Amino acid sequence: MKAAAKTFRPGEHNHSHAQNRFGVIPTAERLEADTARAGRGVTIAILDSGFTPHPDLTEPRNRIVVFHDVTNPKTELDAAQTPRAWDWHGTQTSVTAAGNGFLSDGVYRGLASESLVALVKVSDHGRVSDETIVRGLEWVIANKERYNIRVVSMSLGGDDEVSFRDSRVDEIAERAVRAGLALVVAAGNAGCTAERRPIPPANSPSVITVGGYDDHNELKNPNLDAYCSSFGPTIDGLLKPEIIAPAIWVAAPILPETDFYRRAEAISQLAAAPDYQLQRRVRNLWREAGLPLSIAAAPPAQIREMAETRLRENKIVATHYQHVDGTSFAAPIVASVIAQMLEANPRLTPAVIKNILIATADRSSRLSLHQQGYGILNARRAVEAAAREAHNHEHCDFNPPRVEGGRLVFWHHDDLATSVSVAGSFNQWNSGETFFARHSSGLWRAEMALPQPGSYQYKFVINGERWLDDPSNGLKLADNHGGFNSVLNVSE
Repeated sequence: MKAAAKTFRPGEHNHSHAQNRFGVIPTAERLEADTARAGRGVTIAILDSGFTPHPDLTEPRNRIVVFHDVTNPKTELDAAQTPRAWDWHGTQTSVTAAGNGFLSDGVYRGLASESLVALVKVSDHGRVSDETIVRGLEWVIANKERYNIRVVSMSLGGDDEVSFRDSRVDEIAERAVRAGLALVVAAGNAGCTAERRPIPPANSPSVITVGGYDDHNELKNPNLDAYCSSFGPTIDGLLKPEIIAPAIWVAAPILPETDFYRRAEAISQLAAAPDYQLQRRVRNLWREAGLPLSIAAAPPAQIREMAETRLRENKIVATHYQHVDGTSFAAPIVASVIAQMLEANPRLTPAVIKNILIATADRSSRLSLHQQGYGILNARRAVEAAAREAHNHEHCDFNPPRVEGGRLVFWHHDDLATSVSVAGSFNQWNSGETFFARHSSGLWRAEMALPQPGSYQYKFVINGERWLDDPSNGLKLADNHGGFNSVLNVSE
């Protein structure tokens, strides 16, 4: 059911929507993204604990095409209803991906600000379980054509850490990708603990698992640090995450009609007031701002100092926004880039999208390979590569090596390569033995006799000199040279 939109009129406000001096870098500026594309013609499904119809999604037109509650399908998304605690997370993730910055004069705009969104509540009073995740993805698969859903963003996890072969959540995630949905999943935030490995669905082979980094809210900061995002290898030996994106200093909306919303509004008015108005204004706003009554008699400098302290403590970056952290926000940022990619090239399949994101990412020498996967999201380069992609992927969709007609077949995508070969423990690491040939699709294809049963390691060799692990194969082992070998297991 489509959400009923509440009309917000900026003229009714008597305060500024601009950033305050503690503002964080807007996503487009942080990523140096191309904003010419904004996810037009694409619907992003957001699976989360709950939602409220935020003005950044409903004004000046309502872009929420449908709301579905897996625990009560008759529930409507009503802007007049007081938001509950579990509505906060989904509201923030959906606006991070697709908000248009309506309550920030467009400053805190998502990269997919003209996409449509399908909001799927997968919690029972805030409790997300394997069962509710499965039901949510089943609904998305069944309704993807009806609502033109191409991208799914999931900032949540299942009940337990298990192999993807034994997980109902991973099974439905794989089925969703096979159905044509690009599934983006937050890696989780356990990277600084002993239990750091991603759990379903972030451990699923075909999803795009997103970890995080910290740029310290500095533009073009070369000294990035890792965020405490979960990372592998998983139980199954898969490299996760594949990519990392901003996971801290991300602007997200404060939930409308809450006590915190009113407090942030009051504090923001005090911080923005000129000195001559401060004492009169604080007498009207001290209670709503959460300040002591004694502040009304304080000099303007003290009032201003206290207001700014409250802004900083509450992470308020504009009247209606705060900065948040977690891979929960890195994932919808990647989902918004995918919506841009699909606007540029609607023919892209989920596997091609994943391959492009991997191929265009920037590796950081400061972060471990396990933490960053293939590297840092490069939004502009990914969209440019998507726009150029013109290959026919009917025969290959970037799967790991597979057996066809008793032969082992490899695929690789590199338009700039002049030669590609495969070297591994199955051919004594001889880079001159097994060469790829250009397929009619324009991709590179190689085949070889099926090795004896066992476990093998291999790499692709580009132009006879650059050794590269197979981007289509998530099974990796350290190569003892600062990189990875891809792993091939041949069964009896």
